[in-house]
Amino acid sequence: MESPDNQGPRAPGEPRPPRRRDRHGRGMRGPVAPPQVPLAASRAEVFADLVQDSVERLERRWPQLSEVDFLVLEVPRLTREDEAWGGDSVPLGGVIPAREGHPARVIVYRRPVEIRSKGRDERAALVHDVVVEQVAEVLGLTPETVDPRYGDAED
Repeated sequence: MESPDNQGPRAPGEPRPPRRRDRHGRGMRGPVAPPQVPLAASRAEVFADLVQDSVERLERRWPQLSEVDFLVLEVPRLTREDEAWGGDSVPLGGVIPAREGHPARVIVYRRPVEIRSKGRDERAALVHDVVVEQVAEVLGLTPETVDPRYGDAED
């Protein structure tokens, strides 16, 4: 078998040189959309934006939330000590209370939320509800006190 640059046969274990064009001669494919177009945003980035939108909405009413860290993780970690789960359901969010020198953290788990929502609007509403529930736990309030529209289908 000849190598593409016509420098003689290639050894069986030798890697191929990188292609400069596809097999039809039209060049390599580029990105589907330019980076400034929303299509180019990954699902994780879009999800993080939904969380950020909810946080900004709540910070207008609760300025003390600027002291809280908000995180998005793919899935919750399982440990042997996780008795709160009961094995029947996967949490959509969680809270790590403030400790000396560390602020409280609110965590939203992306994959469990995505699985439970069908479209962008439903996902945005579910993300907001999860954020409100976790913020309520941090502040020691009910979710309805944190956001009077909590649980409403229309956000």
